[in-house]
Amino acid sequence: MAYTESNMLALGVEAPDFILPDTVSGKDLHLRDITGEMATVIMFLCNHCPFVKYINSKLAEITAHYKNEGIGFIGISSNDVENYPDDSPEKMKEVAKKEGYTFPYLYDESQTVARAYHAACTPEFYIFDRDLHLVYRGQMDDSRPGNDIPVTGSDLTAALDALLQGDYVSENQKPGGGCNIKWKKSMDPN
Repeated sequence: MAYTESNMLALGVEAPDFILPDTVSGKDLHLRDITGEMATVIMFLCNHCPFVKYINSKLAEITAHYKNEGIGFIGISSNDVENYPDDSPEKMKEVAKKEGYTFPYLYDESQTVARAYHAACTPEFYIFDRDLHLVYRGQMDDSRPGNDIPVTGSDLTAALDALLQGDYVSENQKPGGGCNIKWKKSMDPN
């Protein structure tokens, strides 16, 4: 597993639009139809990544709490499932149920959404305000498997709390880090 950091999409950009299939409901969902009233968090995740597995229980807790505050959450997996079958839509549905995801878990088969967001790794987080302008991108917190720092979600929740209180979201943001997105040969940006 190669450690990869996020590319840090420019703050202020508008969320790239998309329509993707939700592996849980089986419906095609449009970004504009699943945003939160106060803000929207877009998360690039996958099933097999140890960095995602490491944060899953805290992630489920955070999303359940902030959903009640008008924050929408959207999980997206963009991995090449031909070479990484554990990330298939069928397995995504199983993981969503097992981990208690209360948000849509979308499958980006063409990987065009990951490219539009300049996503590089899993997990990777983007917070967009009510007008869908980027106010935060990067890590959930400083914890990583093996570094003995507890999983708290502190970076993500500090940004969400600031947004909910009408405060300025600090631009001092650290990149997310984890497994690289598993690009199809035809889509590999390298």
